Amino acid sequence: MPDIIILLLAASGFYMLLPFILTRIFKLGVISEGPSNRGVAFTFDDGPHPAYTPELLDLLREHNAKATFFVLGSKAEKYPELIARMHREGHQIAIHNYVHKTNWLMSPWTSRHKQADRTADIIEQITGERPTFYRPPWGLLNLGDLLILKNSYRIVLWSVMVGDWRACISADQLKSRLMGRIREGSIIVLHDSGDTLGADIEAPGKMLEGLKQVLVELSYTGLKCIRTDELLGKKALDCGEITPAAGRLAKREYKKGYASTP
Repeated sequence: MPDIIILLLAASGFYMLLPFILTRIFKLGVISEGPSNRGVAFTFDDGPHPAYTPELLDLLREHNAKATFFVLGSKAEKYPELIARMHREGHQIAIHNYVHKTNWLMSPWTSRHKQADRTADIIEQITGERPTFYRPPWGLLNLGDLLILKNSYRIVLWSVMVGDWRACISADQLKSRLMGRIREGSIIVLHDSGDTLGADIEAPGKMLEGLKQVLVELSYTGLKCIRTDELLGKKALDCGEITPAAGRLAKREYKKGYASTP
């Protein structure tokens, strides 16, 4: 029996810890930073949220800043109007799984088809465009993800993280941490929802207060806030109104009660 347990632990470690070492330490198979081209990419995970995301979108529009939203498919179903607004205002929409669950507890088939592909389908129904960028919850991939997901999606992590999911961190602390770490090519991860495991419900409010100050200071540095695909040298897709066909399909599906909660 002990030999079987040791074997299972070794297999689990290979399945979970090996990709962690490859991606988080050696940066293999993932994107964590862009080239130095006088731009930075703000990315927002875990939304959309009915209160915080509209306020965030207002703030970005005020500063003529573009961002990338790694959204949960279950929330995109529930708040399609926010996904539509992101798209209409020129932001990049990317995938953060259907529900906020670690890929370490999933098979590669589940994380690909029931999480990433399912969310891509939902976003495509709403916007008429299929997302190709993906970030797993907590940035954790299983070994199969590195072999399967990367064939269809660009896996994007981050170079700047400041713990904004904790409400104990003040807006001034967030601003100080961000301004101390942001540089050309940075991919910054923030959160516009605080209802996931380990996060504080009220934390996005503090994040928004800090971000307001950061966007003002960045305007003096010459650094542009751009989408992740633009930061990486990918030409951004044209963003505008939802295509008529996609809009009719989305409206019909949601009227039928297609939406579900996380």
